Amino acid sequence: MPQTTKKIDLAITGAAGRMGQRLVALSQADGAFKIVGAIERPDHPSLSRDAGEIAGVGPIGTPLTFDLRPTPQVLIDFSSTDSMRHWLKTCRDRGIAMVIGTTGLRDADHATIDQASRDIAVLQAPNMSLGVNLMFKIAAEIAKRLGDDYDIEIVEAHHRFKKDAPSGTAAGLAESILQSTGKKKSSLVYGRKGDEVPRKRGDIGVHSLRIGDEVGKHTAYFAALGERLELTHIATTRDTFALGALRAAKWLAGKKAGRYGMGDVLGF
Repeated sequence: MPQTTKKIDLAITGAAGRMGQRLVALSQADGAFKIVGAIERPDHPSLSRDAGEIAGVGPIGTPLTFDLRPTPQVLIDFSSTDSMRHWLKTCRDRGIAMVIGTTGLRDADHATIDQASRDIAVLQAPNMSLGVNLMFKIAAEIAKRLGDDYDIEIVEAHHRFKKDAPSGTAAGLAESILQSTGKKKSSLVYGRKGDEVPRKRGDIGVHSLRIGDEVGKHTAYFAALGERLELTHIATTRDTFALGALRAAKWLAGKKAGRYGMGDVLGF
């Protein structure tokens, strides 16, 4: 008889939200996962309903709950910073690997993730898109090779409902450039306003647009006198991020304790 591959037990926070529903639907379509936990806030009106029905893929036998009853191999979190902290503690206490796609994290949150990664495998990325993470690496290499003779500006655009600015992706893009060039965060300039704000050599501008239903667009500009290079990533559907998170969950399942990023998934 053919040998069947054991599915990865998966839990999803915010399972009734826009991202959560796509994670449920796409994980079912993938076939490599068994959803054993679909989590929402305690006052959510859809508690106890089947998570698959909420996601539009039919019953999957897993109801929406406010707590995590089984112990999955991996938990995927796209929530708020407060919620992320709660589920990170839960994962650490129960030995669950965690994929963190929540944005708006602060230095204290990253320190907490570092501590948790001593005991469990944690993969955190400001953007789960495979293309965006490759963009980070390419932008870092461009900045390193071109040097300060080229002005660098980062422009990001998202839908009108996005809470944080600049986006976590723009921050990740800026960080990759800072690391490759040896610059400090003091080189970052967030927008410009005033009568005397000329560009300083070595500045990295970061700008945010909030427009309509834009899913996500990020452009890194590298410009000198006479030429300009533009590196752009455009997301046209949230499925991009959900599929990246699921690929990360597959990669993370069974890994030893440590902190990982999408670069590890992509092999760089």
